Formats: sequence, structure tokens, C-alpha cells
Amino acid sequence: MLVTTLLLAAVGFAMLVIALTTGSVVWAWGSIAACIVGAVLLLVSALADKKGTPVDKSGDSNNSAGSRHRDT
Repeated sequence: MLVTTLLLAAVGFAMLVIALTTGSVVWAWGSIAACIVGAVLLLVSALADKKGTPVDKSGDSNNSAGSRHRDT
């Protein structure tokens, strides 16, 4: 998710540069939207990491290699 967040930040910055050079408000709002989506993804990733649940595409959170849960 960090790579996606960095990509969205780069896209948002590029859209901001385009908005400033062309004077178009549509590009500026697109830049804001891209940055908000990136910030939400970063927040979700940070909260999932703090909670201890791994965020991956496989959906299997019970594997012993990547799990941070302790047996109690």
C-alpha cells in the first residue's frame, strides 16, 4: 500500500503542476482528490500495522511467518 500511496502523491503533484501551468481548476481538484485518496490509504495502512493485522493481497492472516499474533 505504501507504493500506491507514493504513486498517488506523485500523480497529485503532477496534476498540481499542470493546474498551475494551465490555470485549470479541474486539474487542481483532481490533485486534491488524489492526495486525499493517498492519505486515506496511508492512514488505513498505519492503523492496520498498529493493530497488528497484516495487510496483504492474499487475505490469509493466519500464516505463521508473517503473523504478529502471540499464542496465549
